Amino acid sequence: MSSSAVATDRALTRRIAALALPALVVLAAEPLYVLVDTAVVGHLGRVPLAAVAVGGTVMSLAVWFGTLMAYGTTGRAARRFGAGDRAGAVAEGVQASWLALATSALLMAFAQIFAGPLTRVLAGDPGAAAAAESWLRIAVFGIPGLLLAAAGNGWMRGVQDTRRPLYFVLGANVLSAILCPLLVYTAGWGLIGSAVANVAAQSVTGGLFLWAIIRERAPLRPVPRVIGNQLVLGRDLLIRGAAFQACWLSATAVAARFGVAALGAHQIALQLWFFAALALDAVAIAAQSMVGAALGAGDEPAARAVARRVTLVGGISGVAFAVLAAAGAGVIPGLFTSDRAVHDQAAVVWPWFAGMLPFAGVVYALDGVLIGAGDVGYLRTMTLLGALGGFLPLIWLAYAFDWGLPGIWAGLAMFTLVRLVALLLRWRGSRWAVVGATR
Repeated sequence: MSSSAVATDRALTRRIAALALPALVVLAAEPLYVLVDTAVVGHLGRVPLAAVAVGGTVMSLAVWFGTLMAYGTTGRAARRFGAGDRAGAVAEGVQASWLALATSALLMAFAQIFAGPLTRVLAGDPGAAAAAESWLRIAVFGIPGLLLAAAGNGWMRGVQDTRRPLYFVLGANVLSAILCPLLVYTAGWGLIGSAVANVAAQSVTGGLFLWAIIRERAPLRPVPRVIGNQLVLGRDLLIRGAAFQACWLSATAVAARFGVAALGAHQIALQLWFFAALALDAVAIAAQSMVGAALGAGDEPAARAVARRVTLVGGISGVAFAVLAAAGAGVIPGLFTSDRAVHDQAAVVWPWFAGMLPFAGVVYALDGVLIGAGDVGYLRTMTLLGALGGFLPLIWLAYAFDWGLPGIWAGLAMFTLVRLVALLLRWRGSRWAVVGATR
């Protein structure tokens, strides 16, 4: 490779790092708080830990909608920003914020109506179900802030501003991480204190993002046509996200059937997986912004260069996380609970968890490339294939044949493998690289 090519690759890596590192902190802040919350609640006993597992799984529906909102807004805003229309990129954020408020109202109503039935279906233990219902009825009041933050993250990433989201999210979650043990232990609120701390963090974060977009002095009225276009783009992301949610909900339901200890171990491993996945997704955030901007500017070679580089960076990052996970196998579960039965179940899951991380690094990086390019239809189809042909059959077989947690995590491994192969095939082709301010 020539010296000029090496210099170009290094410059591209620095640009990716400049966007990815602040995004990494933003992405890691929420799951890191959830890990702190899990650790605090875990020391209250098995039932509260199982309750957070069930309630948190239901709340992940709101996180799912937020992810859809952020990703869809990033791609649209990045293309407009790359085409030289920053005002248009900010306008995408305004309309996404209106969509966030409308969606949060619907989700809160749904959760209040169905909190009881949902928690009873997911929890095998009546005590855990009742505790999860109480936690959930309070936690849902954080949904508006959560979705406003997602919309704000989306348009800011699109204009390649990842520093302000860093300050907003990190500050609010540090505050809540301090508040959680104070409410749970010092104030004596127990599990309810955990839910209140969640609401506090999400509401503060959403308010900061709302303040940021008001300061842009963009027109704030809703524009149904733009919201409609965002919904059309979000359709494929919605279906793709539904496949993920079916997998996580089914996995939690099956784990609950293997006992409270198995459910607690599954909660610890799954939350660590989400934490690692979102941290690895920082590279994908950089890819969304840079690929979208390059294609919006009509520069297909630049978009392809970003795709190659983020694939490499994602794989290396996944290996690094796998090494850390393997090194902490004997220590990390003890941070969440002192229950020996939960530790034993976690030891069974750990090789699956650590072994999948290098592959997940590549998968999440390429997800970012295709989302930035607006190629979400392909992502939808391949995610459905992985869920229906890999994950879901294996975990329900695990339930039928009593395979325990290894059967559930074998399903997750198959899901990751199917997506990896599909994404690599698409990446090597040309159908994703469509130039222009809109796709």
